[in-house]
Amino acid sequence: MPGRKIIVNLATSADGFVARPDGDLDWLIGRPAPPGFYGLPEFERSIDAKILGRKTFDRSLELGARFGGATEHYVFSRHPAPARVPAGVRFVTESITAFAEGMRARPGKDIWMMGGGDIIAAFLDEGEIDECILTVVPTFIGTGIPLLSARHRDVTLRLVRAQPFPDGVVQLHYAVVSPRR
Repeated sequence: MPGRKIIVNLATSADGFVARPDGDLDWLIGRPAPPGFYGLPEFERSIDAKILGRKTFDRSLELGARFGGATEHYVFSRHPAPARVPAGVRFVTESITAFAEGMRARPGKDIWMMGGGDIIAAFLDEGEIDECILTVVPTFIGTGIPLLSARHRDVTLRLVRAQPFPDGVVQLHYAVVSPRR
């Protein structure tokens, strides 16, 4: 296997949600973070591409995310791309397996799977996630958008590292053990 990996890296509430039902991140945004921001700047230096689902892409635009620069952004969507797509963003229409194989065959750094739950689940179902880094925020939000969309699946994970932070956040780094198809 080439060295390039597809890595999920995101924050969840303690009850497994990545956002409130309407996409609101109030429980996450504005929290004081420790120096080093949970290793995110270091992680960002290890990647050169990001994968997003359409809802995550649209929400990112609403929140003022900037695209372009050296990082490539790949958006998976069942709907046509908008008329105006920011520089550095490509809408993907090929299969997950073909896309993942193509990305792994190209030289480059690792690939950040940003979400959401539908695209993460679809990549897991195709055996195309290599690692998951889950930053668990010590907050229950009760309902919301789950880390993974509901389907029957058994995916075995191996703990690589568990890192607690002074603010009660725990970061869990897993390798996906289930073989690729």
